[in-house]
Amino acid sequence: MRNKHNSSGYALMVELQNFEQQGISIWLEGNPSSSADVMNAIRVREGISYMRDYVFQSGELSEVRFDKITKS
Repeated sequence: MRNKHNSSGYALMVELQNFEQQGISIWLEGNPSSSADVMNAIRVREGISYMRDYVFQSGELSEVRFDKITKS
């Protein structure tokens, strides 16, 4: 099971790095961030879930936002 987690983490890292290379900004909990910051937050906070929001401007992806999901 650990290999599955590692491979999904690798896939996310590659995806986020591709966004950065395309000039798409990455945000974590309302703050400008990086692929490394997002990956670190996800690894450190294993019990916390994050929701992705994709922000488009003029029909093109401009931002990917990761926000913590909290139970109300």
